[in-house]
Amino acid sequence: MAKISAAEVSKLRKATGAGMMDCKKALVEAEGDFDKAIAVLRKKGQKIAEKRADRDSSEGAVIAKVNEQNTKGVIVSLNCETDFVAKNDTYVQMAQKMAEIALQSGAQSKEDFLATEYENGLTVQEKLTEQTGVIGEKIEVGGYKTLEAPFVGSYIHGNKIGALVGLSEAVDKAPEIAKNVSMQVASMGATTLSYQDFDPDFVASETDARIAAIEKDNEELQRLGKTLKNVPQFISRSQLSDEVMAKAKQDIEAELKAEGKPEKIWDKIVPGKLERFVSDNTTLDNEKALLDQRFIMDEKQSVAQYVASQGNVKVVGFERVSLG
Repeated sequence: MAKISAAEVSKLRKATGAGMMDCKKALVEAEGDFDKAIAVLRKKGQKIAEKRADRDSSEGAVIAKVNEQNTKGVIVSLNCETDFVAKNDTYVQMAQKMAEIALQSGAQSKEDFLATEYENGLTVQEKLTEQTGVIGEKIEVGGYKTLEAPFVGSYIHGNKIGALVGLSEAVDKAPEIAKNVSMQVASMGATTLSYQDFDPDFVASETDARIAAIEKDNEELQRLGKTLKNVPQFISRSQLSDEVMAKAKQDIEAELKAEGKPEKIWDKIVPGKLERFVSDNTTLDNEKALLDQRFIMDEKQSVAQYVASQGNVKVVGFERVSLG
């Protein structure tokens, strides 16, 4: 049996992050050969990874990185099984390093990133397998998103949610605008930029489903003697054609007439009621379309209105990654 020194054990531990006893056992098995000892530890990691492949890895750390020019950004989610591991400084540092490697490599997909070199000829995927053996939990890249634009900003919420926002111009207030809109993305979880991006068939099917769900809820609310929910006619601005808006205005005016409101004051009442009509009939936009959502820092305006108020700049893209 080869005699293993403390220095050799320490060197292997520094290279792999494995525990002292695991490193010593690996060196003994490899008869003191450093490279073979690393292979022993990786094989152990592979075995553990196979055993834990079906385990839930909904904890971890989400890291967002943007290059110095603010033209390219990346979000990487490094997932594990427990919050205890996720809060470990070494684990967070590994997540930070992986995000930096992702940014520098230019990998456009998670698959490309996993095949990227992590260190010393070791790929990201091989590093994940190795660390699964070291930590004893399933370790994997959960989410991976990249974004390029004339200006890219980012925001991380508690290491759990990351967001990137791309702007059309690198104006003076770009860092502030991008951060504020990134906070919106992280908080509200939009899936598309504008209601104009929705497929008409999706909007139609979603309309039927949402109306049916509200009507079912109202049956129970009526049984309980509670206030019923409003049943909208539509759910997206994409459905509010000129004809629809004209009819909505006619209906409002007819309602005012029936209430005995003098016609001379209608022009003061109709705009507010039309605004309420739009609000009631654009719930899909407010949930899913970033620019059409109420701005979390000032709900009196939409995200689009906030951005427009900041000068000649537009949001051209965004990405979001969250744990779970």
